[in-house]
Amino acid sequence: LPRAMLERLGLAHELLGSCGGGQFLTVLPAESLGEANAFLVEATRKVASFTGSDLRLAWSSTENLGAWSDIRKRLDAGFRKWRGTAAVEPEGLFEPYEEAGDDTYFEGLFLGLPDTAAAVWDANAAGMLRQEGEPHWLATHFAQMPGGWPASVEELAARARGRKAWGILRGDADQFQARLQKAETVEEYIQLSVFYKQFFLGEVQTLCGQQEFRDKTTVLYTGGDEFAIAGSWDALLQFARAIERVFRRSSEELLKDFPGVEGKTLSMGIAVAPSAETEPVAVYREAGRQLEAAKTAGRDSVAVFGKVLDWKQLSEAAELREIMVRMVDRFHCSPQFLGELGAFYRETDRVLPARSARRLLETQQRPWRLHRRLNRVLDGPERNREFEKARQAVLAAFLTRGQGQLKLKPAGRVALEWARMTEEAE
Repeated sequence: LPRAMLERLGLAHELLGSCGGGQFLTVLPAESLGEANAFLVEATRKVASFTGSDLRLAWSSTENLGAWSDIRKRLDAGFRKWRGTAAVEPEGLFEPYEEAGDDTYFEGLFLGLPDTAAAVWDANAAGMLRQEGEPHWLATHFAQMPGGWPASVEELAARARGRKAWGILRGDADQFQARLQKAETVEEYIQLSVFYKQFFLGEVQTLCGQQEFRDKTTVLYTGGDEFAIAGSWDALLQFARAIERVFRRSSEELLKDFPGVEGKTLSMGIAVAPSAETEPVAVYREAGRQLEAAKTAGRDSVAVFGKVLDWKQLSEAAELREIMVRMVDRFHCSPQFLGELGAFYRETDRVLPARSARRLLETQQRPWRLHRRLNRVLDGPERNREFEKARQAVLAAFLTRGQGQLKLKPAGRVALEWARMTEEAE
């Protein structure tokens, strides 16, 4: 779109500063501004018509005068005018909405990736895109069925270990706008924009293509500061850990000259579909709510299974989950012990009658009773030094040192649910 606008105006492509992630920045001569606005109005109406008013463009312009921080503030003020009722086309406002039609075109566009990424803007072509030129760099990975067709969510669920479920992972750079606003020059702004766009586009695509994730994940989108993927539930947790590690290393190296923590951490939310047939839009919204919960709790964290963990806690949960799974797979403990362990903290979560509460308190004040119950639950046919070490690690997640109080931490609860779903009978 911005390249088409520059061509319409007869201007060089070098005036395009940054483009991608659903946004662009360009420099225009003052005398070209009116024609540029007319082009964007035309494009907005065509996009709205083609998508049933689901999509529209928003833009802002200002004089290239003063410090970049002042220019940025004026641009942001211009964007605020597009919010609320100002974003609605007044013509035909009270007329019935028209159906956008079927998604045949978009399905074909998706199936044709990455070849269909070779496209230029053409207002008169189907989808306003004409297949031409070199492919644009896009994150196009999708899990495949035999024959090359995209795997359905039901198929993604079937490929999961343990519980046959799928889900959606959404990730977002923390305080991204604050980081951009701290840019002192337009060059810094472009440098930051390019870093985030290329990271999410390139690293998400690269990770999804690795053997661990290739058949279990599908890219939904990558933007200027965010991404979303669908996949088998077990792959999403591992993917979240992997992409966070890469982002942390990348930001430490490439953003080291930018002071402050803004934009240098990731938060994510994971939603697991309650059934294989659940509508994707509902799962996507729930993943968004989980992402918001992670950001509200303090950023630099992930929300999963109803709990918010920082990334160190998620690593602890992964290690504890590995121990629990090893007790079943290697030491031949009954998988039922995971459900029995869950009963320990479920008892402490409910509101109990006074008599039951007193009984629970009395039980907790006798550590040997809890140890006896836990030892019985964690018993197995194979006893050796390695087994005892694993059992003690699980016990440590439930009992405070020197006391008999139940204390399963959020990381422990995530680990327990993670292990339980992993060992769930097919």
